[in-house]
Amino acid sequence: MREWELLDHEKVPDEDATIYLMERGGQYAIHVDGRELMSTGPHGSEEALADLACDRLAVSGPVRVLVGGLGLGFTLSAVLRRLGSEDAVTVAELLPSVVCWNQDYPRLARFAGYPLRDPRVTVHVGDVLDLVQLPPTRWSAILLDIDNGPHSLTRPTNGWLYTPEGIDAAFAALVPGGVLAIWSAAPSDPLTKSLADAGFVVEVVCHTERGRPTRDNDGTHVVWVAQRPDRDNQRS
Repeated sequence: MREWELLDHEKVPDEDATIYLMERGGQYAIHVDGRELMSTGPHGSEEALADLACDRLAVSGPVRVLVGGLGLGFTLSAVLRRLGSEDAVTVAELLPSVVCWNQDYPRLARFAGYPLRDPRVTVHVGDVLDLVQLPPTRWSAILLDIDNGPHSLTRPTNGWLYTPEGIDAAFAALVPGGVLAIWSAAPSDPLTKSLADAGFVVEVVCHTERGRPTRDNDGTHVVWVAQRPDRDNQRS
């Protein structure tokens, strides 16, 4: 088997880690210090994250979606397929290099269908936490695909998103009927409880892809779909 070829890299801000763009035989992957975060291989659970959130939206007017984490563009592309011409998506990506890779490597971007070329997309190069804490407008949906789960963080500061304070901020940042959807490599009962305690209506959905490497080798990932109740039923 061919070895991975290094195409580019960038130090992760404020962290003792480096992110790498790798290529092997026409496939691409993003690694952090020798650990694969994502690749252009199987990506059905990222698409499930988008579809589950969009299926449960119960909002009127133009839809405004925040996607936390650009990665290789699969979640963003799946969201765009579900939205109308008047809707909009903001994708927050901390690392400028990840944005450049999706723009400057057409052979990579074709796997997700070149989502950054869509006029409905706005790119926020910065921390998604900022757009949860101080949203420019309340979001119809917030999709978080930035970690391998609440107990396997890509950055320690991301842990705030899974605390009661972070979950309360996400609740406040959503319109009534809006959805918070979170991707994870493994389940977390504490996160499920925290979402319910915050006032969300919570579903935990498992998605399995044969042949996809996971911690327990069964190809199963987890998506939390947490809906803020509508005006008649929301918490006081």
